[in-house]
Amino acid sequence: MMRAWLLPLSFVLCGSVVAAGLASEGSSLGAVAALLLFVLIAGVNSPLVFPRSIGAVEAQRLGAADGRPVVFWRPGCTYCLRLRFRLGRRARQLHWVNIWRDPAGAAAVRAANEGDETVPTVVVGGQPHVNPDPAWVCEQLSRSA
Repeated sequence: MMRAWLLPLSFVLCGSVVAAGLASEGSSLGAVAALLLFVLIAGVNSPLVFPRSIGAVEAQRLGAADGRPVVFWRPGCTYCLRLRFRLGRRARQLHWVNIWRDPAGAAAVRAANEGDETVPTVVVGGQPHVNPDPAWVCEQLSRSA
């Protein structure tokens, strides 16, 4: 759990240091702006941006039952963020697995990627697809509905 929050906490800590430096120079408005920017970046890189993650075993079972894709992701991954934002509200229809919180999910990704934990890995119909185009994922989601 802590590993998922390490990057966002690092952004908040760095923002606090930058804001303190600006405040000590007398730029309170700059300090507030810098801190808000770093908090925003931390929020985007936190697990809060993504739909609720479930375990890999449950996600694969649900994906097989309803035909919806399973997305293996991790916090801080820019490609995962791109996929999440491009999917918009439709992202909630997918089954999301945070590989940093679920060892079975990390193992599934390594098995699909020759030992690498490359994300996002999207599994559709039992076939893994590494860093697919978000439009393709939307198309797969439309087919499962």
